[in-house]
Amino acid sequence: MKMKTTAIVLAAGQGKRMQSNVHKQYLLIQGKPVLFYCLKTLEDSFIDEVILVTGKGEEEYCRKEIVERFGMTKVTKIVEGGKERYHSVINGIKEVEECDYLFIHDGARPFLDEGILRRTYESVMQNRACVAGMPVKDTIKIADENDFAKETPRRDTVWTVQTPQVFAFDLIKEAYGKLEQEEEVLKEKGVLITDDAMVVEYFCDIPVKLVEGNYRNIKITTPEDLGVAESFLADKI
Repeated sequence: MKMKTTAIVLAAGQGKRMQSNVHKQYLLIQGKPVLFYCLKTLEDSFIDEVILVTGKGEEEYCRKEIVERFGMTKVTKIVEGGKERYHSVINGIKEVEECDYLFIHDGARPFLDEGILRRTYESVMQNRACVAGMPVKDTIKIADENDFAKETPRRDTVWTVQTPQVFAFDLIKEAYGKLEQEEEVLKEKGVLITDDAMVVEYFCDIPVKLVEGNYRNIKITTPEDLGVAESFLADKI
């Protein structure tokens, strides 16, 4: 029996660190929007369906200038995002009608590839929750409130986390349902939700498997990242 796989692609970020009037996911790399590249990878992959979550008022632009222009037939729904990243994920999850495994990916990560998708898919079928990431290359310091180093974790235990983050759909739906109900309580406690794995860890007490991503699977965040992305694409030509 074939499992149904759905991907939520988050493209609602404003990219304030990019120092541009254009949101980072729409900036051009070799003539195509950043968002195009991960959607193209998903379009050509085993993923069955893609739900695109955009900024408010950007749905029609994405439909015409990206989805229809580049023939993204797997993008079946385009929905408005929310104030925070996790609100956008919730909005995307509510649009999923039938699914076994859900992939959640940041649209500002253009270098998603088939290998990452395959590795995370194989892992989620065994572990129910996994995230792409890579072991850090640098020594990491934990800072105190005054920016003095107070702790140095072992480098071989520290990973940088990427996307996609992949889950059994019933698990991630349950986790985000609890988050939606307890959002105000978390704010009062000062708990900051920074990724999907954290929601599962916090509400479902399920261990999340770390799966090898790719050091090139960068997130376009600052102007310098665009230059790096251009060089990565030039290597493929």
